[in-house]
Amino acid sequence: MSETCPKPHAIMIALPFQGHITPFVNLALKLASKGIVVTFVHLEFIHHMLSQSPQSSSDLFSEARECGLDIRYTTIDDGFPLEFDRVLHSNEYWESMLRDFPGRVEEFVVKTIQSDDPSFAPFLIADTFYTWPAAIAKKHNLLNVSFWTEPALVFSLAYHMNLLKENGHFPYHVEEEINYLPGVEEMSTKDLMSYLKTSDTATIVDKVVPVAFEEVKKADFILHNTVQELESKTLSALNKYQPNYAVGPINFSKTLATNTVSKSLRSELDCTNWLDSRSPGSVLYVSFGSHVQTRKQVIEEIAHGLLLSEVNFIWVVRADAVSSADTDVLPAGYADKIKDKGLIVPWCNQMMVLSHPAVGGFLTHLVDDWKIGINLCDDTSVERKEVAEKIKSFISGAASKSLREEARKVNAILQNALEIDGSSERNFENFVKDIDPTRKPATSRAMLDPLIWTNE
Repeated sequence: MSETCPKPHAIMIALPFQGHITPFVNLALKLASKGIVVTFVHLEFIHHMLSQSPQSSSDLFSEARECGLDIRYTTIDDGFPLEFDRVLHSNEYWESMLRDFPGRVEEFVVKTIQSDDPSFAPFLIADTFYTWPAAIAKKHNLLNVSFWTEPALVFSLAYHMNLLKENGHFPYHVEEEINYLPGVEEMSTKDLMSYLKTSDTATIVDKVVPVAFEEVKKADFILHNTVQELESKTLSALNKYQPNYAVGPINFSKTLATNTVSKSLRSELDCTNWLDSRSPGSVLYVSFGSHVQTRKQVIEEIAHGLLLSEVNFIWVVRADAVSSADTDVLPAGYADKIKDKGLIVPWCNQMMVLSHPAVGGFLTHLVDDWKIGINLCDDTSVERKEVAEKIKSFISGAASKSLREEARKVNAILQNALEIDGSSERNFENFVKDIDPTRKPATSRAMLDPLIWTNE
């Protein structure tokens, strides 16, 4: 970019969950590597959690700046004290985030703009689940970039919530086939996300998601942490509404030293020695993420199913994994029963574990489209015998060979997308060009370049 031209300045605010923070940090690093100025904003309680690591600096991006990246780091108050339990009181917390947080963000954005270098052209990059970006961007004449950290299919289902309503499928009542969503293959209503089902309509999520996905329709650009080749139909359909860019998997970018920034909200247990003692492909990795909660009965059935399967496993069991105040998550005496077959950890470095040759798989919902997994349970209930049978089949059964072959194909697609001439790298380059302040929005390459938006 020319020295005399306005320089893009990204103001980035991630959703305060692990699965959103990590890709946001890596996106910030990637943007800065392209010469874009970045102001990265964490909520204060997130900064406090990240700072607990012995290796963490009070300025999380200090090492990145030493590498020549122009990333400024700051925090914003969410209106609650650090010790407030945002998980236990999630409804109260997110009610406030809907009601009060947008005002705090706007105040921060105004101060940032006023103190900005006159040669900078600020714009917003916010998580799709936030409800305020469109209003703030419009009021202050900023480009509004929405970053979606999950598969584009999930985005499309929520994006087309109006069609689900019109066809009587939101909220979910009965099991039926859905075959009318643009770019989405026929699927069953039972496979919809939990927040599109009847059981969740009374929660705060039901208030956030519909608003957020109406607001994202006003975004100037949408970034997806996915790969064009894996979700081409879905992305092409979405691209008819707005410029959408598949730039993932952002966490595995080959051009960035992503380990220079602290991203984990919990202390990570090193599983390397345990994994090194296991044969290749023999370990099942089990994790329900950083936020998902379920009933204790489900955890117990999975625990017994793992035991019955007799496979080696690493299981990440958070103290807050069950939707109650009970922190004694596992069955009594479970640690003694598994002996050396299993390793129970409160948290670990997932990327390190999944890349270890001893790991043969982990539980996933991606079955039909990518053919790299199997359904854990076919019914709404979870039963230990079925869990055990599916795990055995997955790790060492007749189906495992074809599953591993499909997984290798998907891995090759992901790797190729991240090459210099790969689809994700080309899409990212086009996005950077499209946010150039000297470029007219109507010339968005995401809308016009057939090389980026077809899979032929």
